[in-house]
Amino acid sequence: MATEEQARRLVDVLATELTSRSGTVLRHDRYYRGQHPLKFASDEFRKYCADRYKGFSDNWVQPVADSPVERLTVTGIQASGEMKADAELWGVWQRNGLDADSQLGFLGAGNAGRSFVLVWGDPSDESTPCVTFEDASSSIVQYEPGSRRRRRAAMKMWQDGFSEYATLYLADEVWKFERPLSSGEKKSPQMAEADAVMDSWTPRETDNEPNPQRNPMGVVPMVELPNRPLLASEPVSDVSGVIAMQDAINLLWAMLFTGADYASLAQRIVTGAEIPKIPVLDANGQKVGEKPIDLKKFVTDRILWLENPDAKVDSWPAAQLTAYTEVIEVCVGHIAAQTRTPQHYLIGRMANLSGDALIAAETGLVKRVEEKTLWFGQALREVFQLICLARGEDDKAKALAGGTVLWRDPQSRNLAQLTDSLLKLKQIGFPFEWLALRFGLTPTEVTTLMDMRAREAELDPVSVIMGGAGQPSEEPAPPGPDPADGGVP
Repeated sequence: MATEEQARRLVDVLATELTSRSGTVLRHDRYYRGQHPLKFASDEFRKYCADRYKGFSDNWVQPVADSPVERLTVTGIQASGEMKADAELWGVWQRNGLDADSQLGFLGAGNAGRSFVLVWGDPSDESTPCVTFEDASSSIVQYEPGSRRRRRAAMKMWQDGFSEYATLYLADEVWKFERPLSSGEKKSPQMAEADAVMDSWTPRETDNEPNPQRNPMGVVPMVELPNRPLLASEPVSDVSGVIAMQDAINLLWAMLFTGADYASLAQRIVTGAEIPKIPVLDANGQKVGEKPIDLKKFVTDRILWLENPDAKVDSWPAAQLTAYTEVIEVCVGHIAAQTRTPQHYLIGRMANLSGDALIAAETGLVKRVEEKTLWFGQALREVFQLICLARGEDDKAKALAGGTVLWRDPQSRNLAQLTDSLLKLKQIGFPFEWLALRFGLTPTEVTTLMDMRAREAELDPVSVIMGGAGQPSEEPAPPGPDPADGGVP
């Protein structure tokens, strides 16, 4: 049990850490949305062109982040020693809308380096706890010293109106705090310190709930989904390594557009001639002087008079803009190689490639997805354990400790090749239920399919005897020659 002062101090520390992380999280989010400032440009170029290209971006961060998420689909959870996926837990998953929200959580983890899942009981429906994916800018988990899995505390923080709220989750209790938002005015250090004292965290008033309240689950109910975790440092975002090359691509496009504006067409130049002038007349029509003619008129009228016989017309050739596009293509190729994103996802050009060639081209992406299923699956297994604890099913929670999170096959397969391989596996004895899962059906769909096959068998028992429900009968092979008859059948 923590005292109020201990809980307040922990919230202060976690809030400071969360604030320090939020800058990077928001930066990655802006780049994913295509909000890129113009970088790597000279001061002169930025001075004259930054506003011109403000809001433009050739956004490659988004497909890099999206490509693995579109292949990350949870299909169920299977406890250790069980032959089938758990239908009840899958029902909780679906009733919380996690088929869609999990995609948001996986994308958030890829962009920010981590995301979180919070599980808490619902008093109005004890069989369906509330499960929500949380963003890295609003949630944080503290681990036991020396451990990357044993959670010590967790916190969710958010703003609403003129107040900031925080909920601190411990293994045995939950604290709720609030504080007024800072006005942002610049004050002296003494007055700023005085404001900090007055605006510190205070227990939040809640209706019909004690504060703190008991945590009936007995564990910290928030789990972190780390993206590409490392042994000695923070998880790595999928887009952090793309940002520098993204800035270079945007600058190259800005230079290309500028070159297209000024030098994409051949430029004519006149030498050996003075600027044409027109006479200035007084009220009586007498010439009193001269003034240079407006050169814009020549551009508009496409007419030029040259009276000086020594005048010459020359031209500058049009700029070759392909030099920029070739470098941009190289930059995109580097992004594809560094992030293991298939080139045809980014370049958009495909030749007549065979199915095997396409599978080989996507091998890096498939391996990248499999790595994510490993780390995300470990975290989601703990999420399903928390669901069981929130439902009061302690024994099932223990069984899930060695369970398996089921995922859809991340590899794109040709339907004809897939069915052919499954038929061959059937011939060597693989069970139909396993083959249906390999075909891509979810465990729920497989259960429905098996029920349908059972009903077909009841309606047509003869086909079962001859070759299986819904399957063509297998005729026995004709007898071979009998050696006793001299080899004659």
